[in-house]
Amino acid sequence: MSASPAAEVQSGRELTLSRAMVEAIAWELRNNPDVFVMGEDIADYGGIFSSTTGLLNEFGRERVMDVPISETGFIGAALGAAMAGMRPIVELMFVDFFGVCMDQIYNNLAKVTYMSGGACKVPVVLMTAVGGAYSDAAQHSQTLYGTFAHLPGMKVVVPSNAYDAKGFMHAAIRDDDPVVYMFHKRLMGLVWMPSPKGVKTPVPEQDYTLPFGEAAVRRGGRDLSIVTLGLHVHRALAAAERLAEVGVEAEVVDLRTLVPLDRRTIVQSVKRTGKLLVVDEDYRSFGLTGEVIATAAEGALGDLKAVRRLAIPDVPIPYARPLETYVNPGVDQIVRAAQALAAE
Repeated sequence: MSASPAAEVQSGRELTLSRAMVEAIAWELRNNPDVFVMGEDIADYGGIFSSTTGLLNEFGRERVMDVPISETGFIGAALGAAMAGMRPIVELMFVDFFGVCMDQIYNNLAKVTYMSGGACKVPVVLMTAVGGAYSDAAQHSQTLYGTFAHLPGMKVVVPSNAYDAKGFMHAAIRDDDPVVYMFHKRLMGLVWMPSPKGVKTPVPEQDYTLPFGEAAVRRGGRDLSIVTLGLHVHRALAAAERLAEVGVEAEVVDLRTLVPLDRRTIVQSVKRTGKLLVVDEDYRSFGLTGEVIATAAEGALGDLKAVRRLAIPDVPIPYARPLETYVNPGVDQIVRAAQALAAE
């Protein structure tokens, strides 16, 4: 565990999350001829959220391939390539689009290794943009963390900063199992959609990997634990600074990966603070918030004095900016929930 990415590396340069992703992909393309990238608008355009910017110029169209608008077709092609010994990186432009290729993801990517008795490896990285907070409405603003974490067979990664983004991308490409790599649009460092402070971090020039299943305590605290991931790590840290001004010390836990889930760190944090606030950009019911709370109850019930959760209500994500802001937990909402929790 680490308090911050900067504590892990001494580097004179900082990268945005998108550049960190691209740097890792480029290194793997240079050093492994079995790696290639495919998806919609990932070649000439460089990915609509800059997830592949610059790769076409260096590696050409045989390694960086635009595809027709047929998610079932190109994700199925990635699966076949992986079973034949290659290591494809395939982008699903928005996670919301998984509905048109659910069979390839749920019944094929996730299950082929098991159903073949381990004879077939499926080293596919399925990277996809998640999250809202910029008025893109109900079909382009979901995170669907719980949807992907629920099904056995796939690892699920959600980086919150550039250092993690690069290390997890290297690890995902080298893994023999399918990895769903979920990057939040608001963290990519785009000019038209600025990232919160703390996303851009020092990043080593050399390659490195990060282990799946190890959460990071981004801020220590004694009064309550805030467990979250992705964009909301930064909102939780901003809320924790405000809470400290009124004498409430909040510990902030960045889950980093959902599968495997670092239940040990969740339990240890709750044992330290006794109170738990789970913040999630996915829907409230049947999702991550319930899983984290169940983990705390099973592992630290005697220490757990109070619990609350903040998540998207069970409604389609609105297009109107005021309504979207209302349903997506913000810093003010986290502060109010934490203060109420601390007072219990």
